[in-house]
Amino acid sequence: MRMSDPSSPASVTMRTGKPSAAPADTLTVAVISGGRSSEHDVSLASGAAIRDGLLAAGHEVVPVEIERDGAWRCAGEPVDVHPGRGLLGVDVAFPALHGPFGEDGSVQGLLETLAVAYVGAGVAASAVCMDKVLFKRLLSATSTSVPQVDYVGVRETRWRAEPERVLGEIAELGLPVFVKPAHLGSSVGIVRVAESALVSDALERAFAHDELTIVEATAGGIEVECGVLGLPLAGRAGSAANGPAALASEPGEIVFPGEWYDYEAKYTPGGMELVVPARISATARARVRELAVETFAEVGCEGLARVDFFVDGETVLVNELNTMPGFTPTSVYAKLMAASGIPYTELLDRLCRLGIERHEQQRARRH
Repeated sequence: MRMSDPSSPASVTMRTGKPSAAPADTLTVAVISGGRSSEHDVSLASGAAIRDGLLAAGHEVVPVEIERDGAWRCAGEPVDVHPGRGLLGVDVAFPALHGPFGEDGSVQGLLETLAVAYVGAGVAASAVCMDKVLFKRLLSATSTSVPQVDYVGVRETRWRAEPERVLGEIAELGLPVFVKPAHLGSSVGIVRVAESALVSDALERAFAHDELTIVEATAGGIEVECGVLGLPLAGRAGSAANGPAALASEPGEIVFPGEWYDYEAKYTPGGMELVVPARISATARARVRELAVETFAEVGCEGLARVDFFVDGETVLVNELNTMPGFTPTSVYAKLMAASGIPYTELLDRLCRLGIERHEQQRARRH
């Protein structure tokens, strides 16, 4: 890549009509969207919403789009980077990226190499939580208090070598089951299987997306989601950005017309209804919030996450955790935070400042 003049971002920075002498608390934020995954378009929508929210909050935005081939562009021009020199002169980057090649630690690693602050989970937590099987295994290994939906993880090599044994393990989950590519989000590639004869076909479809597949049992009850905002509890005393601890939002209930919460329900206006607060007992509500923060901490998340649950009476099961939930107009995370007293523009401001805070803490350590 070519080297660029560090002052050049000023020509592509989106501004809000503020005088040139911007207030000291104004941030310049690189909003990174697009990417190589199948969630490219969803990411672009998230990035556009984040851009508008940051501008409304009085910040300056440098939009960076990752094309489907992986090329980075800003205002139509290639983005040039150099290790240790930051990114386009910004204060913090907001990687609004979903799925592989963006939400899985790869872009986070690049931003670490560039020595730029960024929003969201670090390299390790991003990679772990993107892998649905590894996420569940880590939770099982580190915490006996986080109940989960039953599952079977299947690698394609094992499926080819011993299909009958794999099918036997899956049969123990009962029917119906959900067959998912392990590293995709937004319900991409998921198949609901209600007949045992169709499991093999569903696995083959999932392997077209990913060499690792997860098969999950059907959980009873309703789908409930809870947002988390903050940094891990360790070292949080005196934090100016978000108080002394990570906080959990008011839980929200996902209501949808079909048999399950699929891609169309998530991203079609009117395809789902978010009921806040969720119609669950006070005990279950407290348990959801407790488990959301505990799960966030156990897997080492930072900044933000959305934790998904199944709630059946007083039984609460963790399903998965999303380290960069969608920020489109129909996305749940921002709505949960707004219902919990944190409006969209304030949420974006907090997230950016948390990213800067973490970056400063890391730079203060000797490696």
